[in-house]
Amino acid sequence: MIKPIVKDMLFLQQKAQPACKEDVGIGQDLFDTLKANQDKCVGMAANMIGVQKQVIIFMYGMVPVIMFNPILKRKLSPYRAEESCLSLAGSRLTTRYKEITVDYLDQHWQKQTLTLKDFPAQICQHELDHLEGILI
Repeated sequence: MIKPIVKDMLFLQQKAQPACKEDVGIGQDLFDTLKANQDKCVGMAANMIGVQKQVIIFMYGMVPVIMFNPILKRKLSPYRAEESCLSLAGSRLTTRYKEITVDYLDQHWQKQTLTLKDFPAQICQHELDHLEGILI
């Protein structure tokens, strides 16, 4: 289901709680909402649709990747990036890493590990920050 985008800074700055198997539907809501905003958005975290759970989605090329309880395991080569966010006005500078490795559970609740580089890594880091209540 397409959900409204949360813009409340106090809500967005709260840390997300771990997701459980019963939260798998959040992934579908994120997918539907991302698809509805695909002209201006390449990733989302659950708090952006009003849910304080550790769930993100981002586009890996043309493929949407949904992660439950993602954990950033490795990050290499820091750089400065300018980003915007559907929940915030304008753009801001931040530090990102060119290559990251993330452990997570997929929509079937299977453990996965994914190494990302360049723009997909940047998108994923932005969404991982949302889970920690960190805004650009």
